[in-house]
Amino acid sequence: MARQLRAEQTRATIIGAAADLFDRHGYESTSLSEIVAHAGVTKGALYFHFAAKEDLAQAIMEIQCRTFRRLVRDLDGRGYSSLEALLRLTFGMTRVYEEGPVLRAGLRLATAGVPVRPPLPHPFTEWRQTATSQLLNAVRQSDVQPDIDVDSVAHALVSSVVGTCVVGAALEPAGRQPRRLAEMWCIRIRGMVPVARRARYLSLAARLERETGTA
Repeated sequence: MARQLRAEQTRATIIGAAADLFDRHGYESTSLSEIVAHAGVTKGALYFHFAAKEDLAQAIMEIQCRTFRRLVRDLDGRGYSSLEALLRLTFGMTRVYEEGPVLRAGLRLATAGVPVRPPLPHPFTEWRQTATSQLLNAVRQSDVQPDIDVDSVAHALVSSVVGTCVVGAALEPAGRQPRRLAEMWCIRIRGMVPVARRARYLSLAARLERETGTA
């Protein structure tokens, strides 16, 4: 049991070190030797858990996938409207991305075109499917205009969220991300939410910005 625990701790240490380097320097610019040195482990320990750098990237994206699905599950059954759940999901992702390098590295890997091995879906595919499902429900709940092209809006929404994170990380302090996300949502809300319900969701975006920034 103790040996298994040590092995799990070593694996987690290696993933954390790789994620930190991927996040700061990029996947292609990071070598396994640098990961070994940053993790403070031997090459043998690294190769015991990961045969190649691609395996480390896969492990990071698996953690990203599990985190996203956990956030979705946590929002289910809380009585939120579908549009509110979608807003809360995006702010929740912003919050966890600031908690450590693993999820930030996952986003960088996804935007860098690093292959994702089946059966794990590409994160943007899963995010778009989730956004599509929530938007379809939001149309039925009269929170979104009935004449929108849901697939197009879901694609644009995911692109906007990802772009906000990537551009913000490159140009601004991390603490600015909630404000930028709220600004993005205000534009989307004004374009797709009926006038009678617009104030509710604009207020929600502002509140989530404050809560996420405080967190």
